[in-house]
Amino acid sequence: MDHYLPHTEEDLKEMFFKIGVKDFSELLATIPPEILLKKKLNLPPALTEVEALAHLKQLSYLNRSERYYTCFMGGGAYDHFIPAAVDAVISRSEFYTAYTPYQAEASQGTLQAIYEYQSMICALTGMDAANASHYDGATALAEAMYLACNHTGREKVLVSRGVHPHYREVLATYAHASGIQVELVSLTDGVTDQRISEEALSNSAAVIVQNPNFLGFIEEVPQFVEKAHNAGALMVVSADPISLGLLEAPGKQGADVVTGEGQGLGNALNFGGPYLGIFAVKKPLMRRLPGRIIGATTDNQGRRGFVMTLQTREQHIRREKATSNICTNQSLCALAACVTLTLLGEEGLKEMADLCLQKAHYLASKIAKINGFEIAYDKPFFKEFPVRYRGDVPDLLRKLSDKGFLLGPDLRRFDGGWQDLFLVAVTEKRTREEMDKLVEAIKECV
Repeated sequence: MDHYLPHTEEDLKEMFFKIGVKDFSELLATIPPEILLKKKLNLPPALTEVEALAHLKQLSYLNRSERYYTCFMGGGAYDHFIPAAVDAVISRSEFYTAYTPYQAEASQGTLQAIYEYQSMICALTGMDAANASHYDGATALAEAMYLACNHTGREKVLVSRGVHPHYREVLATYAHASGIQVELVSLTDGVTDQRISEEALSNSAAVIVQNPNFLGFIEEVPQFVEKAHNAGALMVVSADPISLGLLEAPGKQGADVVTGEGQGLGNALNFGGPYLGIFAVKKPLMRRLPGRIIGATTDNQGRRGFVMTLQTREQHIRREKATSNICTNQSLCALAACVTLTLLGEEGLKEMADLCLQKAHYLASKIAKINGFEIAYDKPFFKEFPVRYRGDVPDLLRKLSDKGFLLGPDLRRFDGGWQDLFLVAVTEKRTREEMDKLVEAIKECV
């Protein structure tokens, strides 16, 4: 083992002598003795590398992940197919270890990849400009709230209860620190209530909805666009990028700002992160775009190149003029999304979205026929839907997990009015056989 230690005993003695201490324990004199461990650690015998790997593999089986279970879980993170080429590209050292591309002359590959990602996001969302990404869908939406307030000079936003509860928590945290008032708009039959009063709209900076919403239902975005614009407010939409293979782009529906969670585009579930925050705007708001933006240009010899542009971050200009303190984009996650969209193409994305739609409706129709179960609301949905079960929902989800199926989340954790509801999500990866087996498992459990 001596070969793996950074210092020999002689090295340590010389270091202690130089700094004037007898041994390492004297360096811990500032730590109260009552909290120091007085005995040796109870560690098992050392394992060989082969034994250690086998042990770790055995421990990994204790995790109930999509690797060993059939995943129908939703609620913001989804088990979508990831082409093998994605990992092959993002694992290249040029991308995998790259940092901020401040030196354009040395970072053309990274800059071009981000530029291509931005271009694809604009095409997908129907917007004019996109940034190089945010931390995740929640922080992107919070930055959209800031943008709307800065642009309109107002300090209140209307947020649908159909927005992911975790996103709403992040919005509330950002708003609290900035003195912004967040007013919630209720749901009616699973979708955002369109009866928003003129008084509520009159001093609002933005109307914020998620489409499809947290319950999976498709919102009537144009109805809210008209109300928001008539009141001088911006329309902000948090969208599922996969759904845009079928649904009309929010930009074409009149949205001013589009955000979203890009995890489904080539990024694994990763135990909840890191993920990819999508952020795009219409042209009048370009100079208010937070974060990093990559633009195309030409050099003094007329050759095409890429640079960081419209740098409105506090690191690059005077702080009082910065639109955001966001200083990091998820470059590797954005690259994964870029490679995925490139491999799929327009038709591939449409097919992927259509498979999600058709399979989700197939499974919903099967579950609705089981005694004691129903789809919570009769509204159009994309790939996810809430199931109402009059029995013990947590017990049902545990039993299904024991049978190898991951469903949920249980919605009572988010809202007292959702006591008997849980979510089911169906991606293009799920097969008819898996769905039929799930239906049989549900029947056995109840």
